[in-house]
Amino acid sequence: MANLGVEIDCLEGIKIVDFTQFEAGPSCTESLAWLGAEVVKIENPLTGDPGRRLAKPGAPDNDPWYFHQFNANKKSLTVNLKSPRGLEIVKALLAKADVTIENMAPGTIERLGLGYDEVKKINPGIIYCQVKGFGTGSPYEKNLAFDMIAQAAGGPTSVTGEAGQAPVKPGPSFGDTGTGMLMAISICAALYKRAKTGRGRRLQVAMQDAMIHYMRVPFSRTQLSGKAPPRGGSARSQPGGLVPSALYPCKPGGPNDYVYVFCSRANPEHWQRLLRVIGREDLSGDERYDTQNARSQRAAEVDEIISAWTRERSKEEAMKLIGKAGVPAGAVFDTVELMADPSLNERGIMQTFEHPTTGAVKMPAWPVRFDGSPAKVKPSPLLGQHTAEVLRGWLGMSAAEIDGLKADGVLGK
Repeated sequence: MANLGVEIDCLEGIKIVDFTQFEAGPSCTESLAWLGAEVVKIENPLTGDPGRRLAKPGAPDNDPWYFHQFNANKKSLTVNLKSPRGLEIVKALLAKADVTIENMAPGTIERLGLGYDEVKKINPGIIYCQVKGFGTGSPYEKNLAFDMIAQAAGGPTSVTGEAGQAPVKPGPSFGDTGTGMLMAISICAALYKRAKTGRGRRLQVAMQDAMIHYMRVPFSRTQLSGKAPPRGGSARSQPGGLVPSALYPCKPGGPNDYVYVFCSRANPEHWQRLLRVIGREDLSGDERYDTQNARSQRAAEVDEIISAWTRERSKEEAMKLIGKAGVPAGAVFDTVELMADPSLNERGIMQTFEHPTTGAVKMPAWPVRFDGSPAKVKPSPLLGQHTAEVLRGWLGMSAAEIDGLKADGVLGK
């Protein structure tokens, strides 16, 4: 079972105390773990991160696959934060940490006595990070938020869906993972600056604000027209819009048997190349289709011309032939197809590791390659797996002391 990733040491020596849960925060800390940071996940001794989806305390996860995706390469320490001794232990870890990050419900971390002002007293140089649904000063500041809430309130949902129909939540979790990535790059910048000045920072990102960042193209359309961009869908080109720019059906006609074909405004040659590859050179020079403006008035006709060709080919064949001709084209690959893709597996973009409870786990790796190789994906931790290791390594605790804390219910078993 090959795992083609390599150990990335860019953040070697960086210690992170991780209070995150579910996806937005864990996506951030997972990316930093892939890049070499030591990420210690602080978890409730009974059920851990809610993303583990434990059926009940002590029982196996009923959906371990979700947790694996966002917690690879981390360590797990179980400690009762409501115990005075447990809180002391966490504060001792924070005193030695470079970064801490949390995405609990608004006000929770402060009620635990671990708000920014308190942690700054313990460790003035720490990079203290918070991921929330809505920003400080927002009228929704105290509201709870998950991925779909952020995508609705931040704009992506408004531009997703078919023309004239209700908006649709985008399938990928931009609200969660997209927010985590913005925090991750900000942490790297703060660490770089701290290396020069020794100064700690407080970093805050709201999921709504992060989604607004990903809406820059729609905002540019609003500035041009003064109106909210309409939903255009992707099944058919839109009259008056960019044509062709749509999904075209392919054989054998399954739910994802489509290829997206796009002819850029910036390159009129795309259309001429497309006509050659689909065997319709007879339309070259035809004033009905020869310019972008002309095609935009006959969108349905253009779509049928292209569809007549794509229906006779598989999406892989269509993508290969159109792409080889120098025209942008992408087959619609689903998760099953991507997990089985030989190239993705051979290049280490999809990696497989052996987990002690679920066996072989395949998941996407960090997509940036370092000197030709992606970061190595390691198994997500069992609940409390690294409690003793972290307390010995970070705080110098003895085995007897750790066992005593477990017996007292301060640490997980």
